[in-house]
Amino acid sequence: MGPVREALDALPLVDHHCHGAATDDLTEREFESLLTEGEAWPGVSPFDSPVGVAVRRHCAPLLDLPRHAPAADYVARRTALGPREVNRRFLSAARVGVFCVDTGYTTRPLTSPDELARAAGATAYEVVRLEGVAEAVAAQGVEPDDYARVFDAAAHDAVRRPGVVAVKSVAAYRTGFDLDPARPTDAEVTEAARRWLARGGRLTDPVLVRHLLWTAVGLGLPLQLHTGFGDDDIRLHRADPALLTDWLHLTRGTVPVLLLHCWPYQRQAAYLATVFEQVYLDVGLALHHTGPARSRAVLEEALEITPFRKLLYSSDAYGLAEFHHLGALCFRQGLAALLQDRVDADELSLSDALRIAAWTGRDNAHRLYGLPASDSARD
Repeated sequence: MGPVREALDALPLVDHHCHGAATDDLTEREFESLLTEGEAWPGVSPFDSPVGVAVRRHCAPLLDLPRHAPAADYVARRTALGPREVNRRFLSAARVGVFCVDTGYTTRPLTSPDELARAAGATAYEVVRLEGVAEAVAAQGVEPDDYARVFDAAAHDAVRRPGVVAVKSVAAYRTGFDLDPARPTDAEVTEAARRWLARGGRLTDPVLVRHLLWTAVGLGLPLQLHTGFGDDDIRLHRADPALLTDWLHLTRGTVPVLLLHCWPYQRQAAYLATVFEQVYLDVGLALHHTGPARSRAVLEEALEITPFRKLLYSSDAYGLAEFHHLGALCFRQGLAALLQDRVDADELSLSDALRIAAWTGRDNAHRLYGLPASDSARD
């Protein structure tokens, strides 16, 4: 093990975007459904995929099983231990010092940010999902011509909650990014609200999604945007972050924009982070889905031109505590290997490599989210 890997292994990471871990017992079918961003396939197990193999290889030992344990043995052992113990083992093994938790999406009982932090021996903060705020406003009842004011007030109230450090939008899911980049007029928002409130359901109106993004700019907190890979609600070609270019021109000088996950568009995201001062990125979610065998390749593409103060770590773990552990493992192994190779080739000094490791794993997130210095105390 080289010095860069040793430093990254000792570094308490900041996972700047993740979700809670399941608090209920998972059947084999439920576990398999959480292994994939799609649906479990009849007659084909998601264990027979890169992420499934990585779980059996790298997570089984934490359940006191041999590496590559059969899937049935894995799920049975998980059930025998119970969700509390399973979560404690994987979350503490991730060696994350700070979690920034998106609380806006759940299809099952999940740990709260505080519960996640206690299980890991860490600190947790909240990321507010703005589509959820808008949909709560609609559910409570609002007149179309008052929607903009009420949503703005509700969004400001949400970010004033203790522990909130960022906001997030899932515009990539709802409309895609090929939107008119301009701020919509009051009349456009009122007419769009009239259509949406009469129809009901999720926020999918392009005008109101644009309004949400511009409202986010006014909140003054970092804005996280899901881009690229996700579940089957996404039309992947419309989740390319390069489609945000005109909007990024218009929002220069406002708030940091964090491009989440990005795969397979990590190179487009790297371009945006290189030319726009306010843009940052991670390759979370892709890391555990590609597994240690390919996570280095994803990180290498992201770092081809990205300024080193612009890359962050996230797991985007949802439901399975394994993904908190596996995401951190893939990040540490992949980044350490590529940086150590550059040191060995004399393309980087060791001191530069160690700084880059600390920046990407922890310090960039500390700076962007204004996290207290005490959150680095575990280093």
